[in-house]
Amino acid sequence: MLEGIRVIDFTNYLPGPYATLRLAEMGAEIIKIEPPTGDPARSTGVSSNEEIGPVFLAQNRGKKSISLDLKTEQGRKAAKQLIVNADAVIESFRPKVMEKFGLGYEEVKKINPRVVYVSITGYGMDEPMAELGSHDLNYMALSGVLAQLKDRKGRPIHPTNTFADFIGGMAASERILAGLVSRSKTGKGSYHCLSLTDTMASFMTNHVLIEQRTGYSQGVAVLNGTIVSYGLYETNDGRYVSMGALEPKFWQHFCHAIGREDWVEAHFSKTIPQNPVYQELQELFKSKTLAEWIEFGQRVDCCLAPVLEAGEIAEYPYFRERGIIYDSPIGGRQVKMHSDLEGDSTAVPPAIGEHNQVVIKD
Repeated sequence: MLEGIRVIDFTNYLPGPYATLRLAEMGAEIIKIEPPTGDPARSTGVSSNEEIGPVFLAQNRGKKSISLDLKTEQGRKAAKQLIVNADAVIESFRPKVMEKFGLGYEEVKKINPRVVYVSITGYGMDEPMAELGSHDLNYMALSGVLAQLKDRKGRPIHPTNTFADFIGGMAASERILAGLVSRSKTGKGSYHCLSLTDTMASFMTNHVLIEQRTGYSQGVAVLNGTIVSYGLYETNDGRYVSMGALEPKFWQHFCHAIGREDWVEAHFSKTIPQNPVYQELQELFKSKTLAEWIEFGQRVDCCLAPVLEAGEIAEYPYFRERGIIYDSPIGGRQVKMHSDLEGDSTAVPPAIGEHNQVVIKD
């Protein structure tokens, strides 16, 4: 769908590379601009037997790498030559850094007025917090999202996934696509300053409105584990399943399948120790293994799914049949960005400056 679209990618680490990976899988040509030492993600999480870190390997397949020193006049000149024929530019430096390089939007649009330019920031470009250094955990905390992930004692849980980085990457690719659509209508390029904190705050639509109206800060009550038909339950082997039987028909299917028609009326009853149905449900789920509940959930249409670990996803029938997770030719397991698109399973991440001669000659 994006064949013929060229994106110049000045981003490092995760949000930007994830954004351009999503575009690459739709056919865009991604020219990744790296410093002579490479994207710092190349060395992030490197173990003793690895040359390139998993963060880089996971986000940069199918891209071209150009090694430029933007601190030099020669490097900046080469970058401008690339931008002249680009459809989009994406960068994630601190505010005003690209301006110092002479590569900010105002300068770039003089040489390419049709370019779509996206800046990924933590807190915007001109706001009081704009210059502060921060990471994913900070954006989640400030946006209110982290406060929605708490243990039974009310303490926020440290996530093991960097949600702001990935969701921010999606938002950045969305902006590039919207800019390209706008350009097709007007013939003009556009500038977009994306805040990762703002992007995470956009996930709080329900919560903000409900809190303002009722004072309850945990969002839609029936979705946060307070009713028996929508929650997590431990199995006999110490694993967990997710129950999502919100609609009456799914709860009825579950109750009939286990021979407890007397539970039907308890559909929205509370997950509190004083509720006998909740106590019996916990005992029921602990009476079978995860494998047994997987078989049950496949046989009975009741919104029951296992809580899978990272190493189990590839072999789970749903993902295996769709080919979403596959092994790269250079080693390492990859995840497709768009499951309904064929994609290129042979695409690999580039070496630093691997495409210098090819791209510069072009």
